[in-house]
Amino acid sequence: MPRFLRPSGSSVVAPRRAILQAGALGVAGLTWPQWLAARTANPTDAVAGFGRAKRCILLFMWGGPSHIDTFDPKPEAPDNVRGPFQTIATNVPGMFVSEHFRRVAQHADKLAIVRSLRHDDPAHLSSVHTLLTGQLPPVNKSDAEPPSDRDSPHIGSVLTRLRPPAGAMPGFVTMPWIVSHPAAPGGKAPGQHAGWLGRAADPFLVSGDPNQPNWQVPALTLIDGQSPERLGQRRQLLAQLDEQRQLWELGAATQALGAQQSQAFGLLTSAAVRGAFDIQQESAETRDRYGRNLHGQCVLLARRLVREGVPLVAVNWHDDGHNFWDTHGNNFPRLQNDLIPPTDQAFSALLADLAESGELDETLIVWVGEFGRAPQINGSAGRDHYPGCYSAVMAGGGIRGGQIYGASDAIGAAPVTDVTSPHDITATMYHALGVAEDQIIHDALNRPHRVYGGQALTALF
Repeated sequence: MPRFLRPSGSSVVAPRRAILQAGALGVAGLTWPQWLAARTANPTDAVAGFGRAKRCILLFMWGGPSHIDTFDPKPEAPDNVRGPFQTIATNVPGMFVSEHFRRVAQHADKLAIVRSLRHDDPAHLSSVHTLLTGQLPPVNKSDAEPPSDRDSPHIGSVLTRLRPPAGAMPGFVTMPWIVSHPAAPGGKAPGQHAGWLGRAADPFLVSGDPNQPNWQVPALTLIDGQSPERLGQRRQLLAQLDEQRQLWELGAATQALGAQQSQAFGLLTSAAVRGAFDIQQESAETRDRYGRNLHGQCVLLARRLVREGVPLVAVNWHDDGHNFWDTHGNNFPRLQNDLIPPTDQAFSALLADLAESGELDETLIVWVGEFGRAPQINGSAGRDHYPGCYSAVMAGGGIRGGQIYGASDAIGAAPVTDVTSPHDITATMYHALGVAEDQIIHDALNRPHRVYGGQALTALF
C-alpha cells in the first residue's frame, strides 16, 4: 500500500455537512454531469472554494522551472543568484515577476502565486509522482523506478473513478506525451497513470503535435477503409465473444478489459468526441493568440476539451530535445528564447479566453513543476535541482486573484512563511473540484486509501 504523508499546514475549513454530502456523492459513483447537477440543485454551505471548480487544466512544466527566473525574482540578491533577468511590475501593485512574463504579468489580478513550496526529493521521477498524486511514491528519491501498478493514482484518475464521465468523452486526458527523462534510469516518471486504481482509470493520451497542418489524434484515427458503422458491427461481435469468455474467466481483470474496450469503441465512433478534439475548428486568430507551436496548441486543445466536459486535462511540457525545464546549463538563453515565450503566450491567452467567456471562475488552472532550481548559478551558467524552495501558480476555480501566498528568503533558498508542499497543492486541487477531505477510495484488493495526502490551501480562495 502506498505510504501516506500529511504535512503540517493550515486546516481545511469546511462544514461537516458539506464534507459528508460530497463524500456520499463520490461513494455513490455519480457521473460528473450528475454530480454537477446535484451540486446545483442542492447547494451546501461549504466555504472557501470547496467544489467551486467544474474542470481543471494542469500545466505541468516538466524538468523543474527556476522560481527565481520566473515567479519569485530576487532583484536585490547578489549577481550569482539574481542572474541577468530584470523584474517587471504586474497589473497588481506590489506584485513582480520576471521580465519575460510580460503577457502573464497583465493577468496577475487573476493569479495566486505560491512562493513557499518545498520538499526534500531532488529526483525527477519520484518527485513527479508526489506532485501528480499527492502521495509519496513506492520508492522515494529515485530516478531509477519506472511506473508500476504500485503507484498512487494521478488526480485525474481519481476523478475518473469517483465521477465517471457520461457518454463517450474521456474523464482524463494527458497531452502531448507521458513524460520521461533520457538521463533517468527509470525512464518514464511514475504517477502519470491510474496505478493501483486499475487501467480503466488511465488517461486518454493525445500524442503528436497539434500545430502540424494534418495532425489528428492517433487514438481516434480509424484504419483506412474502416467506418464507424463497420467498427460498431465488430464491437457487437466482440461483445458476444466476451460474453462467452466471461463464462470461463470471471474476475476484476476481465471486467476492466471490457470497460476499456467499451470506452475505446465509444471514442472511435462518437462524432462529438472527434469534434471536440478537432482543433482545426478554431479560428486562425484564436490559434495565433495561443501560439503556433506545440505547447500553445496543446493549451488551446485543453481549453476545447474542458468546455466539452472533460474534467481534467494535463498538458505536460513536451519533448523539446533539450532536457525540458531541466536547465543545468545555458539556463538563461533557454528560458529567454525557448521556454518562457511559448509559456507566457499560451498561459496568458488561456486566462484571457476563460475570463472573457465567464468560465474562469469554474475552471481551475495550475502551473507547476516537480521542483525549483538552486539559487546559486553553477559553472555552466545553469541552475541545478532544488526542491527546498520553489513556486506554483494557480488561477480560476474560485481562487482569489492578485495574491501571493507564502514567501521565500532573500535568495530564494527556503520558505519563510506559510510553508507548503506538493501534497498540499494536490489537496487544494481536490478541494476546488469538490472532493471531500475524508474521501476514501479502494484498490483492486478492496483496501482503503485516503485521497488527500496534504491539506488544502483554503486561504487561496
